Amino acid sequence: MQSKILNGKAVATAIENDVRNKVFDFKNNYNEEITLATILVGNDKASKTYVKMKSKACLRVGIKTREFVLPTITTESLIQIIETLNEDQEINGILIQHPLPKCIDEQKCFDKISAEKDVDGLSSHSFGKMTFGLEAFGAATPTGIMSILDFYNINVEGKKACVIGRSQILGKPIASMLLNRNATVTICHSKTKNLKAEIKSSDIVICAVGKPEFIKKDWIKEGAIVIDAGYNYVNGKSVGDAESPDGIASFYTPVPGGVGPVTIASLLSNTLEAAIKQKENIKQKSKQYIKGGK
Repeated sequence: MQSKILNGKAVATAIENDVRNKVFDFKNNYNEEITLATILVGNDKASKTYVKMKSKACLRVGIKTREFVLPTITTESLIQIIETLNEDQEINGILIQHPLPKCIDEQKCFDKISAEKDVDGLSSHSFGKMTFGLEAFGAATPTGIMSILDFYNINVEGKKACVIGRSQILGKPIASMLLNRNATVTICHSKTKNLKAEIKSSDIVICAVGKPEFIKKDWIKEGAIVIDAGYNYVNGKSVGDAESPDGIASFYTPVPGGVGPVTIASLLSNTLEAAIKQKENIKQKSKQYIKGGK
C-alpha cells in the first residue's frame, strides 16, 4: 500500500500564516500587543528547549512573550504568580510548561489559570467544557492532532479510533475530541488486555504512550490512519511511539515533523483567540454599563 505522510510542518505553516495576519489586524484595530506569559519551573533540559521553541514561534507571528524562569519555587508561590498574571490586563495567555517538578502540585496550579487565559487547555474547567462540547481552549497537542485531520480532510465520523495512553494532557482530551466528532473511541493503557487486537481492529490509531516504538508495525490494520504523538530520543535519533507504518497505513504522521510543529501552532492560535475574546468581553461589558445608565 502507498502511504501518505501527514506533514505537520505544512499544517503548522498554514496556521502560523493565518495567525500572523490576524495578529497584524489585532494590533491595527486595538493598538495593543498580544502577550503570552510562559512559566518554566526547574532545570529540565527538554522543557527549556520546548519553551524556547514556543517563544521563537511567538516571535515569528508577532506575539510577545513574558518569560518566567523559576529554578525552584513552592506550589503556593507559583499560584501567587499565576493569580497576578490573571489580573494583568497586558497578559492574554498563560502557559505553564509541563511536566512540573514532583514537589509542585501540577493540577492545582493549572486550575488556578483563569478560563480566558488558559491557552494550553490544561485546567479541569477547560477540560470539562471541552468534553461537553462547550466553548473552551483545547489542550495544544490534541487540538493540533484535530487540525492535522482537518487540514487533510480526514472525516472521523463512524470510524473506530484507538487512543493508546490516558494522560490528562493528551490521551483523555483527544479521546473526547474524537468522540465529539462521532468517532467510536477506545482508550487503551497499561492495564488493557490484548492491546494488539484493539489496535488491529481500529481505523484510527493515536499513539500517546511515551515509549519509543512500543507499537509495532504489524499491529496496524491495513489502511488505518496513524497519528504518532510520541517524541523519544534513542541513540541520537528521534523516534515516535510506533514503528513507522509506511506501507501499511493509508495516512501517518512522521516523527519528527508530524504532531510536534502543530502543537506549537495551536498554542499560537489559542493565544490569538484569547486576546480577541478578551477584547470582545470588554466591549460587551462596556455596552451593558452604558445600557444600565451608569
